[in-house]
Amino acid sequence: MDKNTHVVIMAGGIGSRLWPASTPETPKQFIDVLGTGRTLIQLTADRFRPLCDMSHFWVVTSERYVETVKAQLPEIPDDNILAEPEARNTAPCIAYSCWKIASRFPDANIVVTPADAIVLKTEAFSRIISAALAFSSGRKAVVTVGIVPTRPETGYGYICAGEAENGKIVKVRSFKEKPDLATAEAYLKDGNYFWNAGIFVWSVRTIVEQFHRYSPAIAGIMDRLAPHLYTDRENEVLKELFPQCEKISIDYAVMEKSPDIYVAAADLGWSDLGSWGSVKSHMSQDVNGNSTVGQDIRLFGCRNCLVHLPSMKTAVIEGLDGYVIIERNGRIVICRLSEEQHIKEYSANR
Repeated sequence: MDKNTHVVIMAGGIGSRLWPASTPETPKQFIDVLGTGRTLIQLTADRFRPLCDMSHFWVVTSERYVETVKAQLPEIPDDNILAEPEARNTAPCIAYSCWKIASRFPDANIVVTPADAIVLKTEAFSRIISAALAFSSGRKAVVTVGIVPTRPETGYGYICAGEAENGKIVKVRSFKEKPDLATAEAYLKDGNYFWNAGIFVWSVRTIVEQFHRYSPAIAGIMDRLAPHLYTDRENEVLKELFPQCEKISIDYAVMEKSPDIYVAAADLGWSDLGSWGSVKSHMSQDVNGNSTVGQDIRLFGCRNCLVHLPSMKTAVIEGLDGYVIIERNGRIVICRLSEEQHIKEYSANR
């Protein structure tokens, strides 16, 4: 373990696409989506445990989820759980955590990761992160993790690399928005386009300098907050200043402006689990293509279904093909997987 390595987990999202299992009260990062016995934020922490001591783990989340984080990751010091007064997207979230780390650990080398994705190829992931940390240490470089695409996916942003070499850290040419199908197919054919996993590696000195250069308004707010970090006034001043930050992603605030961005890409078995279909694809299936989470789920004549009923004592389901059946806290959704893109709007109309 490197004493200068720190891990920042971003855990403020509300996961509306996995409703009703994921709700604003308990979003997807805090639930056991895959039926493994571990929530997504716990699985995320598990992946990074070999890198550094848990005292160097940080979680940035909403005020309403602080107690949930403490319960699910009790090894992380309470002082390392940072509560955003309101959601302002990833750039202010990342800035706050990095200024906080910089004030006590000026030599820190940081990995920033979302809390709600999965990585199946954990050994390859560890190698990529270790290589990125070695690369960013002592160098003015931001390394982003790219995922070698396995299909022409239209639901992810892409990173265009200057060259295509699996496992090698190379310069980023540009970031691309979520493409249409024809564009995604062209990306796949070109071979130097990678899915953007939203995982970043940098030294704390580098990211603070990058914010000052490319997002000076946010950097200025953090500089005003800095004298109050680790004091009794931190929360008070944070509530005053943080809402003044522009609501902007780190991609727009820094990544797309800086010439110092690199990508380390590999096939990592990564997914952001942004839909029930994606969840199903990462679960075991029976001979009829059904995936289940629950105590006593009895399927008769069902094919290609996802049944996620962890709190129900018994469920009997007959004759469905290609459906998702989800229940949590008295809310239930029964929907064709082919129509699941509407679940977010269904939840809004409750």
